[in-house]
Amino acid sequence: MRTLKKAKTMHSVKQTLILAFGLLFNLSYAQQKDDTQLAIYFDKILSEQFRTDEPGATVLVSRNGQIIYKKAFGMAHLELDVPMQVDNVFWVASIGKQFTAVAILQLMEQGKLNLQDEITKYIPDYPTQGNRITIEHLLTHTSGIQTYSGMKDPEKKLSSDCTPNEVIDFFKNLPMRFAPGTKWEYSNSGYFLLGYIIEIITGKPYAEYLEENFFKPLRMTHSLFADDTKIIKNRVGAYSVGENGFVNSRSLNPTIIYSAGAIQSTVEDFYKWQQAVHSYKLVKKETLDKAFTRYKLTDGKETDYGYGWKLGYVYESPSIWHGGGIEGFGAAEIYLPKEDVFVVMFTNCDCNYPKDIAFWMAALASGKPYEYKEIPVANAILQGYEGVYENEKGLQRIITVSENKLFSQLGRGPKSNLKAYQKDMFFSDDAKLTLEFSKNKKGNIEKLISKKPTGNEVWNKTNKSIPDSNGIIVNEKILETYVGEYEIPSVFTFSVTKEQNRLFILVEGQDKFEIFPETETKFFTKINDAQFEFVRDDSGRVTKSILNQGGRQADAKKIM
Repeated sequence: MRTLKKAKTMHSVKQTLILAFGLLFNLSYAQQKDDTQLAIYFDKILSEQFRTDEPGATVLVSRNGQIIYKKAFGMAHLELDVPMQVDNVFWVASIGKQFTAVAILQLMEQGKLNLQDEITKYIPDYPTQGNRITIEHLLTHTSGIQTYSGMKDPEKKLSSDCTPNEVIDFFKNLPMRFAPGTKWEYSNSGYFLLGYIIEIITGKPYAEYLEENFFKPLRMTHSLFADDTKIIKNRVGAYSVGENGFVNSRSLNPTIIYSAGAIQSTVEDFYKWQQAVHSYKLVKKETLDKAFTRYKLTDGKETDYGYGWKLGYVYESPSIWHGGGIEGFGAAEIYLPKEDVFVVMFTNCDCNYPKDIAFWMAALASGKPYEYKEIPVANAILQGYEGVYENEKGLQRIITVSENKLFSQLGRGPKSNLKAYQKDMFFSDDAKLTLEFSKNKKGNIEKLISKKPTGNEVWNKTNKSIPDSNGIIVNEKILETYVGEYEIPSVFTFSVTKEQNRLFILVEGQDKFEIFPETETKFFTKINDAQFEFVRDDSGRVTKSILNQGGRQADAKKIM
């Protein structure tokens, strides 16, 4: 979990992207002209995002199996004043999970494993806590095994090179998050176990399997299992944002990250990989089709993940993609199969996550419209969309009308203006999200479907009243009991302060923000969709605050 300061930095980066795209939208071109014109658009976007004296990026775009754009921006090394080159080597982080997935699928095709095999077949002493955990559960992030990334290591067991067994021992006894197959939750632990299973079956180190089966055959000459001790030609520096500007990111330990994303590569090598995958040189078509199919949970609901790839939409066109973020690096790759468009982008600062810009470049390269054209809708019709909608996680999307305009907000987060482009279909201001309202046979709105790059989501209309934007009034004496210091162990601490009859959250070095009462114990923010619930013990003393955001929660113990 990132600190609020980091989140604020990332928000400013996102705003920069939106401004850059806004300039692009004002252009009069509605459809793709030619590759030369497209390159001009790309140059404009990327040069505004990555300054010549700051950490930068490399990017490659292909269409119909041909590279149409390949370029570098910014600096590879700030200390040495070295500009970025297109053949620079980066950590690719979690997009490396697809290498692990393909390796598992190769072993499946060779008859050396079955995706329905229980993991205890290969790791007999793994404590499944009475659950049946399969290899497919690991591939699809539905195992229920807690992710080890971000966990506190009080004894610093993982501070130096360690074996896979030592890392597995670190997380294997943690409580299960849920029963396997019942939910989707991203887990680096699952992909770590897959790497270990590859070693057990083949008798070879994971790094050796990568080299022999992928890097050498595909002539990925600048790719390797990450090793920061080797002298790697053209490897970039890694940067983060500190109090006074850019700083060197902390060193990474490849043996901890392992098969969950410890690969270093270039954009051109990744293009070679993508071409090999989609031309069925590594696994058969029927196997790959399964990898690109949304996994179904036990209740029949589909996830937006297959085997090692995420599944989403760009302007409602299916996409196969993955992102990666780690100290000092960001990575994103996306493929639009119908248009045969591929984009891969690496950055050498964790302040620049390239997913959004990679998605937009894919859209432009595939000839998607640069903007939706708004159509007028009568105010009476807009009012029919108003209401509180909920998804399967219980999260709310609130639809309201004000001054003949339709607005959407996730929980109590910021409102986004929705504009109609077809009957019952709307796009948001930044055009990365579209909403389609669905009617029943009687013509009444019963649900809406949000369509975004990360996948579709269904929200059912409820009978709940639209809540007051400022919450309810709570007695000041009750508010006073919430004042104090709170801590989420190994993550961050924050203060709750009171000014008259208002509560605020304050993190050191950050601007405070107000939280508003939903009930006497539950509060919400307006800067995002986060909620704070204060909990008392049997004596009535406030002992903690439960933070909820995006379907995840964390306990913050009251320490003062």
